[in-house]
Amino acid sequence: MDISALPILSLIIFSPILGIAFAAMFREEGNGTPAKVAALVSSVITFFLSLHLWFNFDSGTADLQMVERSPWISQFNIEYFLGLDGLNFFFFLLITFITPLTLLGSWNVAKRNWQFQIQMLLLQIGMLGCFAAMDVVLFYVFFEVMLVPMYLLIGIWGGTNRLYATIKFFIYTMFGSLLMLVSLLYTANIYRDLQGAWSFNVLDWYGMEIAVETQFWLFIGFAAAFAVKIPLFPFHTWLPDAHYEAPTAGSVQLAAVMLKFGPYGFLRFAMPIFPAAVYDLVPIFMALALIGIIYGGLVAMVQTQIKRLIAYSSVAHMGYIVLGLFALNIQGLSGSWIQMINHAIVTGALFLTVGMIYERTHTQEISEYGGVAHTMPKFAAFLVFFSMASVGLPGLNGFVGEILAMIGAAKVNIWYGVIAAAGVVIAAIYMLWMVQRVLFGPLTKDLVKGLHDFSFREVVVLVPLVFWSIFLGVYPQPFFERIEVSINHYIELVKSQEPRFSQDEEESSGLSKILVWNVGE
Repeated sequence: MDISALPILSLIIFSPILGIAFAAMFREEGNGTPAKVAALVSSVITFFLSLHLWFNFDSGTADLQMVERSPWISQFNIEYFLGLDGLNFFFFLLITFITPLTLLGSWNVAKRNWQFQIQMLLLQIGMLGCFAAMDVVLFYVFFEVMLVPMYLLIGIWGGTNRLYATIKFFIYTMFGSLLMLVSLLYTANIYRDLQGAWSFNVLDWYGMEIAVETQFWLFIGFAAAFAVKIPLFPFHTWLPDAHYEAPTAGSVQLAAVMLKFGPYGFLRFAMPIFPAAVYDLVPIFMALALIGIIYGGLVAMVQTQIKRLIAYSSVAHMGYIVLGLFALNIQGLSGSWIQMINHAIVTGALFLTVGMIYERTHTQEISEYGGVAHTMPKFAAFLVFFSMASVGLPGLNGFVGEILAMIGAAKVNIWYGVIAAAGVVIAAIYMLWMVQRVLFGPLTKDLVKGLHDFSFREVVVLVPLVFWSIFLGVYPQPFFERIEVSINHYIELVKSQEPRFSQDEEESSGLSKILVWNVGE
């Protein structure tokens, strides 16, 4: 059977439904093990289906691929419209890759086990659909759908203060989503006035002639939702609480995937639709990104709980992504994009690693540890490795994205790059300090003395993340090759309405020249 003849994106997005059905069918059997197996097998099948995309993706075009398009709400020309290009291709693969690892890493969840598996698979469906949607209404629907299982994951399987974290998460995200809804409906109305017909196809919205003042306010509406999702300073306060209270699986999916919808939303929707507004707001967003880098790092330094420390490190790392995004040059955008992938791998791995030791100790207090390397050498090796990747050690994946984002920012203003570089130093301080306090020192605490090291299952979960951390750090070129054309197309699209950029600017010179330092532009 030729799989290319099938609606492959829909097949991948909705294949977890089989796992949901089997998990519900076997919910009372074998102490929840059949439900776990059903969810895990379903997610693995989804991953192997997604590999078809890697082998059939054409990196030589910026056009949408694997397109699926059919009428949905004909009265308003709302469509079921899916497609992939260089901007969302790897995120689609990332979701299918990280979900089975997350399920395997959360194998010991006992509370309402079959319901937990269902929520994880529903979350996967929502995230996949959100990245693939090319109709703005469809995107919004998937955007909201994925919030429900995350809300339940924190609210049911979270910590002692989970209700507070859940409500805070809900209020922040819903407020941003409502502003985006208002903006997208107003934008659709502008399109109808200009063209005489409704359209919610995001490609139709590109290049619309919208008054600059109107662009500004509509951009703010979209930006509200995406800034909360990143989260960009000062909209970040929900994240540490959500991470702290969320179960390990929730923290991993939140850090690895859900935070990426913010930058992706800017890339796909807000910035190309409202380019005139972008340029007026570039200094503000780059300033907020720099504040997030420094602030997130400084607050991480004083945290007493491991998950809160990693959560604030995410605020800092996401700042680099926003910095590169609004640099609007090939270096910054490429760095921003690859850093999204790198952050997903490394921070997801850190939450998995600390979640595994939390299962043993039931404490996140750093002061309760010390000398763990004596009893858990495997854990120590993984924690040190992913901490080094997080701080951007050359040769590991964290280095590539951050250095490119800093170069891109420096091309806009040299001081942007300097301040961002200071954030790297701060990151090294708080991560190394955390490693020192948790792993080393005398073995004095009874809690630590009784710990047993990682099992084979736990090692299997983390090894693929180690592999990709090294691969992307040493040889990121295969990834860059698949996004180069799309990134250049995106730059041209955003700059098409901005006269301040000269037409002879060599932005399409290829990613082989990406490390050229050119501050004079």
